[in-house]
Amino acid sequence: QVQLVESGGGSVQAGGSLRLSCAVSGYTSCGYDMSWYRQGAGKEREFVSAIASAGGTSYADSVKGRFTISQDNAKTTVYLQMNNLKPEDTAMYYCKRTQRTWCFALLGDYWGQGTQVTVSS
Repeated sequence: QVQLVESGGGSVQAGGSLRLSCAVSGYTSCGYDMSWYRQGAGKEREFVSAIASAGGTSYADSVKGRFTISQDNAKTTVYLQMNNLKPEDTAMYYCKRTQRTWCFALLGDYWGQGTQVTVSS
């Protein structure tokens, strides 16, 4: 069973920083990509950042230069360091695991429950 548990959200003032964590469990020997998405109130869920199983990273234009995605050596925890936060970054942040090839009957996307980030001006 795959589980993703986000933590690290909270309330900060504009210009502040937060570091989100996503703990991954279940068949972690499989190669998988990890990503962060966010969904603001009344908005669609949008891509924030991703890190591929091989280590390549990508970012949404809106967070480039401010957010950094990383993972621990065991690839069981993914982080999102968020600096210079803006009110428009306010959202529920979700991590996602993408299993691109079959591994122990796993395939596709698996989501966490989310962690709330609120940035005040």
